[in-house]
Amino acid sequence: MPDNENLLRRHRAVMPDWLALNYERPLEIVSGKGNRVTDADGNSYLDFFSGILTNMLGYDVPEVREAVERQLATGIVHTSTAYLLRGQVELAEKIARLSGIPDAKVFFTNSGTEANETALLLAAYTRRSDQILAMRQAYHGRSFGAIGVTGHRGWKNTSFSPVNAHFLHGTDRHLPQFAGLSDEDYIKVCVEDLRHVLATATAGDVAALIAEPIQGVGGFTMAPDGLFAAYKEVLDEHGILLISDEVQTGWGRTGSSFFGIGNHGVTPDMLTFAKGLGNGFAVGGVVARGELMDALPAVGLSTFGGNPISMAAANATLDYVLDHDLQANAAKQGAVIIGGLKEAAARLPVIKDVRGKGLMFAIELADAATAAALMEETRKRGLLGGKGGLYGNVVRMAPPLTLSGAEAVEGLTILIDSLEALNGS
Repeated sequence: MPDNENLLRRHRAVMPDWLALNYERPLEIVSGKGNRVTDADGNSYLDFFSGILTNMLGYDVPEVREAVERQLATGIVHTSTAYLLRGQVELAEKIARLSGIPDAKVFFTNSGTEANETALLLAAYTRRSDQILAMRQAYHGRSFGAIGVTGHRGWKNTSFSPVNAHFLHGTDRHLPQFAGLSDEDYIKVCVEDLRHVLATATAGDVAALIAEPIQGVGGFTMAPDGLFAAYKEVLDEHGILLISDEVQTGWGRTGSSFFGIGNHGVTPDMLTFAKGLGNGFAVGGVVARGELMDALPAVGLSTFGGNPISMAAANATLDYVLDHDLQANAAKQGAVIIGGLKEAAARLPVIKDVRGKGLMFAIELADAATAAALMEETRKRGLLGGKGGLYGNVVRMAPPLTLSGAEAVEGLTILIDSLEALNGS
């Protein structure tokens, strides 16, 4: 039995059935350099999914590797938050400043799921309420509370939840009742629906609205710019907090704003982050106004939050993003790819929609089978992507922010060639 098939057999024997693998013949990635990876069979791929938006700078980045090696050389891999952690403080100072949240404080976690759980806890305690507003098609993590505010049936295992969630419009322009509406009119309709939900479905004292500026699992669907500013006007009338889930949209990925919520011209009360900040090392967290963060009465900690190795990687990653102005690069290279895909869509009926901002873009297809076929076509040509969408019919991509102009053109060419192959089949 070939080694890859044997590894797949072993995987299926000891890993849960719901742990999904990409591709008809799952691959094992064994090495990476720059924005390319190599599998166990020696095939090289341009990576347009970045470990699910996590390898934000690509692979084997000297600045990150050397920062981690320096920390390892001290012999201190872990001490816990019971001790002062210089790297944690330094990273928190940078994130608090970049967040734009006044008097911000930062709490580090291990993942985006845990970050969102923490934000929900802060909101529920502050507002003395379990009522949470969330967006249809949203995904906020796999844990008990996060599932409760996930508006995507494919990712919900149970209806039981510690929160009482109500779901809003804002990313569902495909529905017939919204067909033909301008952005301005769609925002008006959504705001009126928010007011109606508050008047009919809630008992007052709603804790928060949690929202992704661009929905990840939802297939990179997004609200029109300005919707969350309009929502926040209503939220402020009721004292309801706004939590921006930036696990996928943070650190300049959208090109037009360092955090995705900035595209709406509004500052949230809380902001959650994870994924790309550690460039592969586990780190997540919450930024919130000081009075919100300090309000919890019980003792708290995060055993691995603020871990010295993760903090070294995250500090180096964030410094690299800022020093090399990768937000501008995301805008530049994203415009090339999204523009090229939209141009191709005009002559390729297989494409239902092209959407995205910066280096966060997606192709919507007729059905899940066609999306899976596109994944196979791009893999054959040396490009890795990801899947998503409410109906599983979206191929979504988010290359490293270090993507070069030549790599952007290469990836675009592979995508168009793959779409042409599908369109002709």
